[in-house]
Amino acid sequence: MEEIDRRIVTLLAGDGRMSFTDLARETGLSVSAVHQRVRRLEKRGVLRGYTAVIDHDAVGLPLTAFVSIKPIDPAAPDDAPDRLAHLSAIEACHSVAGDESYILKVRVASPVALEDLLQQIRAAANVSTRTTVVLSTPYEHRAPEIAPEAASGAPDHSPA
Repeated sequence: MEEIDRRIVTLLAGDGRMSFTDLARETGLSVSAVHQRVRRLEKRGVLRGYTAVIDHDAVGLPLTAFVSIKPIDPAAPDDAPDRLAHLSAIEACHSVAGDESYILKVRVASPVALEDLLQQIRAAANVSTRTTVVLSTPYEHRAPEIAPEAASGAPDHSPA
């Protein structure tokens, strides 16, 4: 991936609504060149979509927790993500290495709602849980530092 494409991706990761005019100003390209590059990045799957960042406190979901799960029966099928997909309070499901099989990021209205959700998770997926409640989030949704070889899989030998 070229340096200019990495710059465009980083800018859009910080503000997905940034206009082509602003992207052009920040990158030193023409508006049409930026437009072509963004479309090419979308077509290659580098840019997969644009989302709104939600203020979870404002929508009544102030409690965030990470729930680690592991199957009660290790011989059972590894289908927890499918069994839990209907629970909208689960924002993310990550397969992990270690004692647990998955770590879920959940957002709920209260400790009582978290307790209810944990019961639903245990019943739906036949898993044990270990929960960590988030006290504060100093930062989240940071723009990534994209490695030069990230898109092609080959090292970028362009001068620094």
